[in-house]
Amino acid sequence: MKSPLLSLPGAVPGEGPDEGVAAHYGDLFREQRALADGTGFVDLSHRGVVTVSGADRLSWLHLLLTQHVSELPPGRATEALILSAHGHIEHALYLVDDGDTTWAHVEPGSQGDLIAYLESMKFFYRVDIADRTDEYAVVHLPAGSITDSPEDAVVRETPHGRDLFLPRERLTAFAEESGPPIGVLAYEALRVEAHRPRVGLETDHRTIPHELGWIGSAVHLQKGCYRGQETVARVQNLGKPPRRLVFLHLDGSEVTLPSHGAPIRLASDGEEGRQLGFITSSARHHELGPIALALVKRNVPVDADLIADSTAAAQETVVEP
Repeated sequence: MKSPLLSLPGAVPGEGPDEGVAAHYGDLFREQRALADGTGFVDLSHRGVVTVSGADRLSWLHLLLTQHVSELPPGRATEALILSAHGHIEHALYLVDDGDTTWAHVEPGSQGDLIAYLESMKFFYRVDIADRTDEYAVVHLPAGSITDSPEDAVVRETPHGRDLFLPRERLTAFAEESGPPIGVLAYEALRVEAHRPRVGLETDHRTIPHELGWIGSAVHLQKGCYRGQETVARVQNLGKPPRRLVFLHLDGSEVTLPSHGAPIRLASDGEEGRQLGFITSSARHHELGPIALALVKRNVPVDADLIADSTAAAQETVVEP
């Protein structure tokens, strides 16, 4: 879905999972600083929007999600995962309930698979599942923003800012009222800085929640059964995850950033050494310079110097080994 805001002056289209919205509007670092200072907005209208309504919606979602949502109060934001039977991450849902309907935004293009799974689990519950992507656009206002939320928007407020489920026909008018527009590259740089994982980038076909630090924020350990719960409980109580998320400070003298999937090795072993992990996300930060998130084997020493492809990388611990 192509955003109408790509017609704004200076807009450069995003790529990969963020195709369809602007990567930036001509000045990446200015946009990052504005976002960090609580000004502007980010067009996330390429993300999928799914709603669940009906009297049983929260008790039913509670059976399917990793998060405790059976008594989710109206207006309280939360996030949750859907796991495979083996505990591998399939979807991340960013949720809020408005008292009548539960709203979620998800990774671009993933809403079809999510809805197919939810529909298969309806049984006799009084729930109605809908793809609202064509009707509603997600817009992000940063923490500290003084921009008013439109009355016709559903608001999901978090420590990182407000996510608005905005009627799609209002997107252009909102941009005129609430600028400056900020591209997804700035948003992603601050996400990487905050160590916040993203499905499809920090995850692969075998990622479990413990590896990314999603226990607590997206996985509630004191709730009943859901698909994949046995793996979550077993790793939590009896073992350690095989990999862990790390934050990397990259060598600033390199012209290009290591891309998603770039191999991680010990610097002492050089570029021919054994692969110990891979880059999941990389970004240029307005203060920290080039940074990245990576998944590495749990037993990689926390103080080891690393290389990503040929780029030197110093690590900070995100998930404890």
